[in-house]
Amino acid sequence: MSLAEKIKTLSAEIVEQTVANRRHLHAHPELSYQEYKTSAYVAEQLRAIGLDPVTGIADTGLTCLIKGKNPGSKTVALRADMDALPILEASEVPYRSTNDGVMHACGHDVHTASLLSTATILNQLKHQFEGTIKLIFQPGEEKLPGGASLMIKEGVLENPSPKSIIGQHVMPFIPVGKVGFRKGMYMASADEIYITVVGKGGHAAMPERFVDPVLMASHLIVALQQVVSRTANPRIPSVLSFGKIIGDGATNVIPSEVIIEGTFRTLNEEWRSEAHKKIKSIAEGVVDSMGGKCDIEIRQGYPFLTNEPELTQRAIDAAKEYLGEENVEELDLWLAAEDFAYYSQEVDACFYRLGTRNEARGIISGVHTPTFDIDEEALELGPGLMAWLTIKELQA
Repeated sequence: MSLAEKIKTLSAEIVEQTVANRRHLHAHPELSYQEYKTSAYVAEQLRAIGLDPVTGIADTGLTCLIKGKNPGSKTVALRADMDALPILEASEVPYRSTNDGVMHACGHDVHTASLLSTATILNQLKHQFEGTIKLIFQPGEEKLPGGASLMIKEGVLENPSPKSIIGQHVMPFIPVGKVGFRKGMYMASADEIYITVVGKGGHAAMPERFVDPVLMASHLIVALQQVVSRTANPRIPSVLSFGKIIGDGATNVIPSEVIIEGTFRTLNEEWRSEAHKKIKSIAEGVVDSMGGKCDIEIRQGYPFLTNEPELTQRAIDAAKEYLGEENVEELDLWLAAEDFAYYSQEVDACFYRLGTRNEARGIISGVHTPTFDIDEEALELGPGLMAWLTIKELQA
């Protein structure tokens, strides 16, 4: 039996446990930086297979080493995130969230359960590869400043230092049984924009006596569209979107202020910095010209995520060998953000997508929605593929 066949067999043998772990985690979600029970559960599962996790990194994060032959030769890190989202689950599945208003709507339950099973497989095969595998179970991917940044600050990429890191994420737009990769830049940086437009409120029947922040906010939002449409280099993907406007007046009341919140995303750090200055300049200029005041804060979020080309090509080749060429897709740029990007700025990284879609069964909802779910057949493919990619990378 070849090593790939052995890994597939092991993955199939433990798929019931993988599903059980995923369902437990799905039913007991915890918000970012509150993953205490999740972290304890992960540690318990790792100890059950004979591993010795180090807990308390960035409070709820943990790591664990699997040492093969000649463990000092090379280290590869594997990462899973553990936090859930503040979403009320709408699906009536048996493993529905028992924590109302909190839901694993981005598949982090899948990532964690999958990595636990990958650990089980690799631990059983540790006498068949050289090097060390560092498992990283990370908190707070969904909330700034990003659990990855905190774990890096606390030394997760040291003692031992990995030569590369691999991350897996569910993708509801890819059919179950398939995976997707992209070399080079893949996901965007993401910054949060908070604007308060201050005017002078009063009775809507006498607008000449007041300074209308609703009107100023309207002009501001339209004016800011030129940041991307007329200022950005067309070859640099950029998005500036506003998703929240609060003007707490009434049909006959002009409010004194309007709150606007949005996001700026791009794939170029130099342009990112320049765009921040332009957003502030335009916002302040528009509001000032109309007699109001503008308070603006731009909170810098995750950097762009880049997949190291040579590492990712090796992963693509290994995935084709494991799954068949027809089951490995090329991904397009995506302007969503991921704090795995912090790892990609420090060490060679490969962040790929695990297909979870099944249209015949109605499993089609996107992430961050109250009806998100996965086809659990992905839970047999995911652990085995990551184990295979890891061993191939240790051999590279």
